[in-house]
Amino acid sequence: MIKALSARLYKERLAEFGRKISGETRLTPLLMLLAEEVRGMLRADRCTVFLADREKNILWSKIAQGLVGPRIRIPINSGVAGHVVETGRVVNIADAYKDGRFSKETDIITGYRTKTILAAPLRGRDGLILGVFQVLNKIRGRFNAEDEGLLQMISVIAATAVENAQLVEALRRSHLETIYRMAMVAEYRDQYDTAKHLRHISKYSAIVAEAMGLDYETIENIRYASPLHDVGKVAIPDAILLKPGKLTPEEFEVMKKHAVYGAEMLKGSSERIMQMAYNVALCHHERFDGTGYPRGVKGKDIPLEARIVAVVDVFDALTSKRVYKESWPVEEAVKYVRERSGADFDPDVVRIFETCLPHIQEIMAEDAPAGSPLSD
Repeated sequence: MIKALSARLYKERLAEFGRKISGETRLTPLLMLLAEEVRGMLRADRCTVFLADREKNILWSKIAQGLVGPRIRIPINSGVAGHVVETGRVVNIADAYKDGRFSKETDIITGYRTKTILAAPLRGRDGLILGVFQVLNKIRGRFNAEDEGLLQMISVIAATAVENAQLVEALRRSHLETIYRMAMVAEYRDQYDTAKHLRHISKYSAIVAEAMGLDYETIENIRYASPLHDVGKVAIPDAILLKPGKLTPEEFEVMKKHAVYGAEMLKGSSERIMQMAYNVALCHHERFDGTGYPRGVKGKDIPLEARIVAVVDVFDALTSKRVYKESWPVEEAVKYVRERSGADFDPDVVRIFETCLPHIQEIMAEDAPAGSPLSD
């Protein structure tokens, strides 16, 4: 009777685990959910989910409970997790410091004391190991055979979810690359570094959208739609687009038409991303006070995605070198954006943008040429 009850509870726990993770197709939130669920089910202190990158020959994780900072990267044959990848077997260690497979390096850095470890492989549909669950420090006693069996069952369910999330993420990357290549047709003609500009607009827009508390789908749509903001420039003559000096009033009128041209190229789609791209292309030069172009709309009548792109596009344009100007220092560019708040830009977007500057400057530093002030 007791064994039957225990078996039923066991199945119920696994079924509930499967339900919780089945609807999450975003890889990072899925890994966070997996780590927390496994930690709770095994009554442990911490759980890390490592994924294998066989091209780079590493195990990596952004999800390491108790650790704050960039993702962990270790050689694929290193430590306990590496041993699991090599052997494909569960590892149950009763005393970490007495086991030669355990590396004390992380404990030394963090001040944490690893005592017991239970690790199991995440195996894909083709049998290839996708990664490793590594669970640390059972709250009471040591991990036992029942814990091993439970983690193995959890791993089977989790591996399918991870594999699906990786496929969805690969599809998203493919979509974004396609959009980048579409945008580059226009941007290639007048940008000092086309790919960098498009990456910046995409990343900065998503960062600001997330900081504004928008939902995940909207954030991702803005990430993908924003690089198409200037796609209409493909229809602008080189004599105007590449002119190193100030445009004449007549030339500027021609340049302004790129917003309409871009919208015409993107209109009519049933896909939300392309609908958003239409709004961005048409409205990213509208001004909050109604003095922008091409339609002269104002305030909240300008789509939010266009209000976000308007800020990050001007900031990136000012801080980037172009054929007609040198780059501005970040402080001067931020000052300009702040001064134009309420006139050119939505004050709420500007306020959120300023809170995002540390993250944005990290991206700028990653992309800066070696030896430049930003790369230091």
